[in-house]
Amino acid sequence: MDTARATVSVGARLHVGFQNLSLARERLYGGIGVGLERPRVTVSATSADGIETDDDLVRAYARRAAEVLDVPGAAVSLERGLPRHVGLGSGTQLALSVLAAVAVAYDFEPRVRERAPAMGRGGRSGVGVATFESGGFVVDAGHPTNRFTTEPPAEGDWTVPPVVARHDLPEDWRILVVVPEADPGRSGDDEDASMRAVVERADPAVADEMASVVTRRLLPAVAEGRLEAFGEAIAEIGRKNGSWYADAQGGLFRPPAGVLVETLADCPVLGGVGQSSWGPVVYGVTDEAHADEARAAADDALADQGLEGSVLCSPPARDGARIEPRGRHNR
Repeated sequence: MDTARATVSVGARLHVGFQNLSLARERLYGGIGVGLERPRVTVSATSADGIETDDDLVRAYARRAAEVLDVPGAAVSLERGLPRHVGLGSGTQLALSVLAAVAVAYDFEPRVRERAPAMGRGGRSGVGVATFESGGFVVDAGHPTNRFTTEPPAEGDWTVPPVVARHDLPEDWRILVVVPEADPGRSGDDEDASMRAVVERADPAVADEMASVVTRRLLPAVAEGRLEAFGEAIAEIGRKNGSWYADAQGGLFRPPAGVLVETLADCPVLGGVGQSSWGPVVYGVTDEAHADEARAAADDALADQGLEGSVLCSPPARDGARIEPRGRHNR
C-alpha cells in the first residue's frame, strides 16, 4: 500500500452574514464572507488499514472521509488547529482538510465541493467551501426557498451553494481578528434549531434592504478596491443580520462581541467592524500601514472589558488550501 504523506493547510474564514433569512423571498441564505491567510489549520495523512489519530474530532472526520472515498483508513495528524465554534469556520476547514489529505494520500482527487455534503458541511453557507477552494472574498447563491423543511435534511442530502461573486481583496488590506475568551458560539443541533427559529420569523423587508447594500455598495467597493466603502457595507450587512438574530443571541451581536463591536467601531483606522457567524469573534478591516494601531485598539478594548483573548491582523487569503504533494490523481 502507498504510504505517501499528504499535508493540507488552509486559513480560517470569516462569515459576514446572509443575504436573506426570510421564507417570503425566492432564495434563502446566500453567504457572504472572506478567507484569511491566518490563523490556519494544518492536517497530514498517510494511508492505513484503520483510523489512527489522537484527536476525537479528526477521528470522526477521518472515518467519514474513508467511507466517502471507499478506502480502508488513514493515519491523520492535526499539526495546527483553529479555535472551535468561535466564528472562524473551524468545522468546515478541518473536515475538508481531513478529506483532502486522506484523498491525496491515496492519490485521489479531493473534489471537496462535491464531497462536502457527505462530510456534513456546506448545508447553509457555501463560504467555507469556497474559501477552502480559492480564498478571496466570496458571495454564494444560497438555496431555493422552496427546499426549506422544518427538519434539517439528512447529511449529504444537499449541494453546496454555488459562488456568484469572488474577488481577491487588495494585498495591503488587513483583517483584524479578535477572539475573546468566552463561551463558544452555537453549533450542531443547537445551531440548527436557532437558525430555523430565526428563519421562521425573519422580516423579509430586511432582505430587500440587504440586496441593495450588496449590489449597490458592497460589490462595487470590492471590485474597485475601496477599503472605506467596503468597510461601511459589511458593517451594515452585519447590523442587518443582527436584527434577524437579536432574539436568538440577545441583541444585534452576542455578548461579549457586542461591547467589542461598539468600542472598535469608534477606532479611526478600522472599518467594517462586526461579528463572524455566531461569534464571539469580532473582526474589522484596515490596511497594512495601520495594522499595529488596529491591534493596539483591540488589545485596549479587551482590557477595558476585563476580557482575555487573542488579537491578530491577517492578510486576506488570495488562494485556497495548500495541498502537498500535488499532481495527478486517479479519481
